[in-house]
Amino acid sequence: MKSGIDSTTLGQSGLIVLLAGQLLPMIDFSIVNVALDAMSATLHATPIQLELIVAVYGIAFAVSLAMGGRLGDNFGRRRVFSTGVLLFGIASLVCGIAPNVWALLLARALQGIGAALIVPQILATLHVTLHGREHSRALGLYGGIGGMAFIIGQVLGGFLINADPGGYGWRSVFLINIPLCLAILLLAPRSIPETQNERRVAIDWPGTLYLVGAIGCLLTALALGPLLHWSWPCLVLLLAFPLLLRRLWQVERGIEKRGGAPLLPPALMRLHGVRFGLTIAVLFFCCWSGFMFVVALTLQSGLGLTAFQSGNAFIALGVAYFISSLLSTRVVERLGKVPTLITGCLIQMSGLLILAWTFNHGWPNVGIVQLIPATALIGFGQAFIVSCFFRIGLAEVPKSHAGAGSAMLSTVQQAAFGLGPMVLGAVYSHALLPEGNYQHAVLLALGAEWAIMLALVISAVILRRGTTQENANVQGNAPALKPAVCAVRDKAE
Repeated sequence: MKSGIDSTTLGQSGLIVLLAGQLLPMIDFSIVNVALDAMSATLHATPIQLELIVAVYGIAFAVSLAMGGRLGDNFGRRRVFSTGVLLFGIASLVCGIAPNVWALLLARALQGIGAALIVPQILATLHVTLHGREHSRALGLYGGIGGMAFIIGQVLGGFLINADPGGYGWRSVFLINIPLCLAILLLAPRSIPETQNERRVAIDWPGTLYLVGAIGCLLTALALGPLLHWSWPCLVLLLAFPLLLRRLWQVERGIEKRGGAPLLPPALMRLHGVRFGLTIAVLFFCCWSGFMFVVALTLQSGLGLTAFQSGNAFIALGVAYFISSLLSTRVVERLGKVPTLITGCLIQMSGLLILAWTFNHGWPNVGIVQLIPATALIGFGQAFIVSCFFRIGLAEVPKSHAGAGSAMLSTVQQAAFGLGPMVLGAVYSHALLPEGNYQHAVLLALGAEWAIMLALVISAVILRRGTTQENANVQGNAPALKPAVCAVRDKAE
């Protein structure tokens, strides 16, 4: 019996289910942060263990993304998406009933793997099944939901910890995932068309191992370095990262020259849009995660706000972000991708200046209301940047490489998320240590972020010269890539 859905186009119901799936991994990045104190009291966790509860999820997520993209290309994106949701739901249940820290850490790693199976399938399915304005609109919604989920996680986590529904305490931040997972699993077969490459390719195990090693070394060092005072094991991990990355590149080029299918095809790096997208990922998402880290720390430790109040301080940012993401498609159609990106950067930079002025002149009487103008501007600009990131990065990627392209962008995005708190956190800590002056520390960190955003604007102006057909989403194959056929199949139920 046929499913009854259009085998070549993703409908509105399918888009909603995919975007609901995107909520799961993004919310769990931030919802756990506000529950760490409660976990520490219940599980008697050490500071390093608390850091690992956050870091293990991000590391497992980042190192598994590329493999998740390949599995979707080979075995069906809807099938792998549903498998990821199932694994994420089971892992969330285990997190919610974990009797000790070690069980929680194992479950968090499984959550990260489940998230890595989910995310590449969403982008790849959008890339393969939608075209023109619908494709552009879906990417705008994808970026908007991703940003909103990060804010929702902080606000929802604070609410659950304070309200303590059912008396579950911090466990509710994990158990709340289960109903959404069940709903997605029920609706996915009825609403999402199955897509996959017609010809399966062998798993690139050497490339997978080198990628896992490189990203794992980087993110583990960044997560534990500050707590371990950058002792020699952390430095060894950091030094190993570029060596493993170089070896990964050599292995992938060798496989490609032999006519094989590398996990991360080097030919994709010859596409201008992919290189441009990776530049955006490194600079912008580093700023994003670093900003959330230093501002939340300032609000709680410097101004004495509770975790719930600190989460509420980002509501204006989230609302503005969502509104801007809905407008981004029209703005891109009118201005083009790169001008919209630059506009978003300038809006965010204006918000950063206003936020710095607010902290400088209002300290220590800065409340949630005083932060609204600055955070709203920042959120409005961020949505333009994120929507252009996916549009630019995937514009020239052939449909046969949709999974690999999505995974490459997402992997660098997640690595940049891990890098941000270290970069801006180092600036923040350096300014804070002598006298414990939180006002001076946050102003210096905001200045550093402003400088990085300026670097992104300059990079966009330079890289724009190599952009062709800027106002269109190019779907054609690049000559440097080995052509392949992507079949969109209608599965029997």
